[in-house]
Amino acid sequence: MTTTPEPGSAATPRLALPGFPDGPDEPPAQVSPRRPAPPARAWRAFRDWRRRRPFWGGLLILLAGAEIFLTEIAPLHVVIHLGVEGLAGQAVPFFIAVCGLLLIFNPVQRLFYSIIAMLLTTGSWITSNLGGFILGLILGLVGCALAFAWTPAPDPGPEELAPEEMLSPDN
Repeated sequence: MTTTPEPGSAATPRLALPGFPDGPDEPPAQVSPRRPAPPARAWRAFRDWRRRRPFWGGLLILLAGAEIFLTEIAPLHVVIHLGVEGLAGQAVPFFIAVCGLLLIFNPVQRLFYSIIAMLLTTGSWITSNLGGFILGLILGLVGCALAFAWTPAPDPGPEELAPEEMLSPDN
């Protein structure tokens, strides 16, 4: 959008940008505070999504499964797998990681997934090199405790909304 010069002036047309002054003595146009920049909206959407699920517990359980699995595929001079123990040593961390993903993406069944992850994590003590040399075991147990203790926040009712939020078209 360009502005045209007033009759009788020798000024050339210039580009008018929103949020910038139109002239040296004019104040800048007001930008709506209700619509933040796209990156801010994306972070706010991610934060809202994350708060509706046991995200940190699921993430710690996922990291525990990855750490325990990485200790299982360590070089042969560090770890020796024999028979069925080798299969269990790799299956247990896989299912721990699956429980972590399920906690993040299906929070409705969080109690079941956190209990299964707790049992698998304590079982990794025997099957997977002391639970990933104890670091994976601790990560898994803390993540299971966080996921088990997490409760969803209640949705605000109409009486809890501020008057300006009640009038917004988003509600």
